[in-house]
This record gives sequence, structure tokens and C-alpha cells, in this order.
Amino acid sequence: MIDIRFSESELNRRRDHITAFIADRVDAAGADGAVLGLSGGIDSTLTAYLAVEALGPENVHGLVLPARVSGDENMSDAERVATDLEISYDVIEIEPIVDSLLSAYPDAEGDHVAVGNARARVRAVLNYLVANHENRLVLGTGNRSEAAVGYFTKYGDGAVDCHPIGNLYKAQVRQLARHVGVPEDLAAKTATAELWADQTDEEELGISYDTLDSILATHVDGPLSVAATARELEVDRETVEQVREMYERSEHKRSVPPAPESSN
Repeated sequence: MIDIRFSESELNRRRDHITAFIADRVDAAGADGAVLGLSGGIDSTLTAYLAVEALGPENVHGLVLPARVSGDENMSDAERVATDLEISYDVIEIEPIVDSLLSAYPDAEGDHVAVGNARARVRAVLNYLVANHENRLVLGTGNRSEAAVGYFTKYGDGAVDCHPIGNLYKAQVRQLARHVGVPEDLAAKTATAELWADQTDEEELGISYDTLDSILATHVDGPLSVAATARELEVDRETVEQVREMYERSEHKRSVPPAPESSN
């Protein structure tokens, strides 16, 4: 694998760049602060730390939104982040809302992908309910690795006003998190979207984040061909092609919904 870690000076530059970005987006919108979902994972934790640095704790509102499949440790970690950062936060159980959706459309019962995505979309609705009420922006917590292969829910965790860490690969997220003072047990946690029980990101993706980051940096976002990337990283060509396919098939998630070209 290649080393995509930042130098110390680059870490400082990225930190300053992202915090300035958050402050600028909030100011440009005439908003009074930011709302973000707190999952207890590294992405939302880093985003919260940077948001507090950019806006001050009084201007950041966290939402902890547990579902039936949420692990107690992750929810406890989410509340711990809010407490450590001294931001206001609410805990809202989302499963009653999800259950009401399934009561309206019981055919989806047992479809863990559809129900998992519904959970993500319920969270988005709650994020915006609070944001609209308090005149705040919703901060996304997704990273470049997940966005590039479509590993997010369209109109769920992808429904945000901006993506502060959206240009960071997963390894860089962990590195920057340690740099800004995120506790090591949170920085090193196994990543999981918790859309269904016992789910982990790497297991669902079928590839480790280290390998994914390297392929994205050298091939999808970089200049090397499939064959050259496979040789450079000493991975199977099929693995590189798998990442390329995920990138191409998920393009619709990263784009504005299309409309027919004007006939005029």
C-alpha cells in the first residue's frame, strides 16, 4: 500500500482549511451554527471536533439517533463526544419512526438494505428538523473513501449542506483526528454504519480501507491505469476493477439528479 498520510505541516494546514471552510459556509448562509449527527464513530467525532473549533461549542448541536441495531458502546461514545466538547445534544430514538414506515409499507419488512437506508433517511429528516428550527446548517460526516464508492445512503447521510471532511481518505481522517486530540480509543475504532445488526464497513465493502484508500489515490483520483495500480500496490487486478466499478456505478449518488436536455 502507499503512504497517504499528511506531514505535520500539512496536518496543520488541513485543520485550518477545514475549520475556515465550516465557518465560511455557516456565515455565507446567514446561519446561527451547525447541526450534525453523532454516531460514536471516527468520522462524526472528527467533524464535531473541527466544528467546535470553527464555531465554538455554543454554536454546535449534536444529535444522537440510536436505532434498534445501534450498539450501546457507540451510542455511549457519541454522548461522550458531545459531553467532552461541551456542546448541546439530544438523544432521539428513531426506531418508532422506522416502525411506522414499515407499518405503512410492510412489504419492506426483512429487507435489511431497504430498512437500513430508511434509518439513514429518518436521521436526515431529524437533522433538518432541528437545523431548520434553530437556523443552522447540517454538517455531513462522510469521507472521500466512502463517497467515491457510493458507501452512503442517497438522501440519508448524503443529505447535508456541506462535507467538511469529504476530501479526506479514511486513513487521513484517523490521522487528523489524532492530531486534533480525539482520544485514541475513538480514533482506532472499527468503522460501522450500523444500518443493521453486526454490520461493519470493511466487511460490507469487501475490501479494507487501507487497500481502498490506496486504489482511490493512485487510480480513481490518480493517474495510474488499472494494470499499473495493481502492480504498484501488489494487489489483484480484479480488486482494482472492483473499486473502479463501485466508483462508476455510484456516480448518480454524487451528482445532481439529471433532467432531459432542453429541446430548444
